[in-house]
This record gives sequence, C-alpha cells and structure tokens, in this order.
Amino acid sequence: METEKFKILIVDDIPTNIQVLGSVLRKAGYEVAFTDNGADAIVKAISNKYDLILLDIMMPQMDGFEVCKILKSHKESEDIPIVFLTAKTDSESLVKGFELGAVDYLTKPFKSPELLARVKTHIALKYTTEELSKSNAMKDKLFSIIAHDLRGPVGNFGSALQVLIENIEHFDKDTLAETLVELKKSAYGAYDLLQNLLKWATTQNNTIEFSPSPLNLKMIIIENIDLLSNTAKQKNIIFNTHIKEDILVFADDNMVKTILRNLFSNSIKFSHNNNRVDVFAEKKGRFAEIIVKDQGVGIKKENLSRIFNFHEYFTTYGTANEKGTGLGLNLCKDFVERNKGEIWIESAEEIGTKIIFTLPLDSN
Repeated sequence: METEKFKILIVDDIPTNIQVLGSVLRKAGYEVAFTDNGADAIVKAISNKYDLILLDIMMPQMDGFEVCKILKSHKESEDIPIVFLTAKTDSESLVKGFELGAVDYLTKPFKSPELLARVKTHIALKYTTEELSKSNAMKDKLFSIIAHDLRGPVGNFGSALQVLIENIEHFDKDTLAETLVELKKSAYGAYDLLQNLLKWATTQNNTIEFSPSPLNLKMIIIENIDLLSNTAKQKNIIFNTHIKEDILVFADDNMVKTILRNLFSNSIKFSHNNNRVDVFAEKKGRFAEIIVKDQGVGIKKENLSRIFNFHEYFTTYGTANEKGTGLGLNLCKDFVERNKGEIWIESAEEIGTKIIFTLPLDSN
C-alpha cells in the first residue's frame, strides 16, 4: 500500500501532541488533518473519508469515549478505525474503548516505530475487510443471478427441446417456426446475461484490460445504433442523433461500446412500438456529455435508487416482455467511472427515461 493515499485525523487538545504525531506521520507519507475538540472531530469525520482516526481520550467538554460512540453511530464514519491515545492503561478504560468500537490504543508518550506499525496495520486491515466484504457481496450477487436468471431460461430451453423431440410429428410448420423463434430469443437472452455477468465480474476483480485512447464519439454512437437496427425495427423504433460536431474523447474503446450498446438496448426494450430514441452529445468543459433519451415506460421514483445499488439485483421486463439482465446499468456505471466519468438517470413513469453520462475529452 502507498501511504500517501491515506488520510489520518488526529484529535487531541494538546498542541504538542498534534505536532509530534503530525510530524511523524507526514514524514512517513500520510496525509494528516487535526482538531483539538470532539465536536469538530465528529463534523470532520462525517464529511471526510479518513482512513484512520487517532483519538485522545481525555479532552474537555466531550471526551474520546463520547466521540467514538457518536462516530460509530453514523453511517458515514462507522467504518473508520479509531485508535485511542491515552495516558491511561487501566483495564477498565481499555475495555470500555473496545466496547465502543475502537480497534487499538497508543499509550503516551508515543514511540514512533510503534505508532507507525499500528497505523499501517489498522489501515491495511480496514482495506482488507472492505475488499472481503465487496468480494462476498459480488459472490452473493453472482449466485443470485445464476439461480434466478440463468437456471430458468437454460432449464426451460432444455425442456422445450425435449417436448419438440418427443412430439415433432404433431407440430405444423407455423407452430414449429414460432416455437423455434421463442427458443432463439431465450438462448440469446441467456447469452446476453452471461456476457454481462462475465464482464461485470472481471470489473469487480480489476482484471479487465483498460486501454484509453482518442475516440470519435459520433462515429462510435452511429456504429452501435446500426448494430441494434434490426432489434429496433421489430418495434418500429427510430433513433435520432443530435451531435453537431466531431467530439474526441479519451476512453477505452471496448468499454464505451459496451456502455452504448447497453443503453441503446435498454431504450429499445423499455420503449413502446413506434417510439423514438434521441441521442445527444456535446462538450461540457473538460468532458463530453452523452444523453440517451427514450419515450418509454419510465422508472418508478422509488426504484431509481435501486438501479446502481451494488448490493441489490434489480431487473424488470420490457414492453414486449423482454427480460432484463439486471446487470447492464451496473456494468455501465463501472465502465463510465473507470473512464473517469459520471452517470445518472432522470425518469418519469410513462413519460420516458434520460440516461446521462460523461467521458473526458481527448487529453491531446
């Protein structure tokens, strides 16, 4: 781990202690913030992403125990490891500190090697725990999707084929053709889900290749609209592009194409027959802003926050009963953020949905 990435908050009402601690930690490459009172410490910890808090126990007005209790009650600060700074070594005080959620303590006066060793250990533990939690969440999500959305279509596919094999002589040509078309849709749906599943899993493990380069945004948008033209024709959906100039973005080609294909496919899926989809792109400061706007069913207000939720698997059916993969927009979010952009959604039921995302302009 690179220490310069990590931020530490020192909370102590004695300036000399802050100076000593700050000097040792800065020399080791850590970014240091400080305060001399508990109330300010709470404000700072809730509004900043600190990697560790060094918290004095004996302070006027609000002692370290009370500060620790409050910080552990807030979602924004509950996971920040707290190491108590104390002149007390009695077991009662130490037990109370651990019961409130502290991970360790340092006894005054401090010894630099011990300080740095404890700091390094607890920051490492924090990030190991976070990675383990993320890995478990990903595993749970993968198993959930496999259980609910891969097992179903694959099982149905096998059952339908068995019925065909056993009763082929009883099917007329039209019924057989109709059944095969439905089987084809089911197979492609399962394949799309599997593709997104594999791509999403590789992004979570940071194993996907990332190679940004200058890209002509207008050309890539038109290319991916053309790829989905047959799907759009089935519902008589027209794509209109509103791009006044060639815009060069600096991003990964495969990721941008995956983002666009997912967004365009969603727009078709959730649009009514004879609708249109508008695609806008323009420069906004150092970024290009891309908007995909449909006239479809829209998204319920209470569901908007669920769409990009890593821990929740959320999917709905399209207007022609098309099955969503539940992963497309999660994948888009990961790819957009990997390319240093942002993505968000504006939607209203039965009016339509706008998905907006940004990509950095070509650095040259």
